[in-house]
Order: sequence, then structure tokens, then C-alpha cells
Amino acid sequence: MTIQLIFKIAAVGIVVALINQVLKHSGRDDQAYLVSLAGLIIVLTWIIPYVNQLFQDINTLFGF
Repeated sequence: MTIQLIFKIAAVGIVVALINQVLKHSGRDDQAYLVSLAGLIIVLTWIIPYVNQLFQDINTLFGF
């Protein structure tokens, strides 16, 4: 995992938080929820390969 991935996740978090606050203050709570969900999905798609690699490493470590 590189530091670049951590910065990308932080940038998505900041952008989602800003858009979320703007939408909530304008009365669009449903769209704010969808923006938060989209941000979560984007970050999860970046992290899933690392989690998969972690499980493979644990599997080979314990010999399952």
C-alpha cells in the first residue's frame, strides 16, 4: 500500500464531506446520502485488492 492511496482516500473523504454538507443545507438529504454511498463504494473498490492480498497472505502463512 502506498502513501498515494492514503492521500486519494483522504481527498475523496474531504470532497464527499463538503458535497454532503452543501446538499444537506439545501434540503437534499436523499442526494447527500447517495453521495456518501458513492464515496464509500469508490474507496472500497480501491481497497478490495489489498484486503484480498491480505487474506491470501494469511492463508499461506497458516497453510490452509
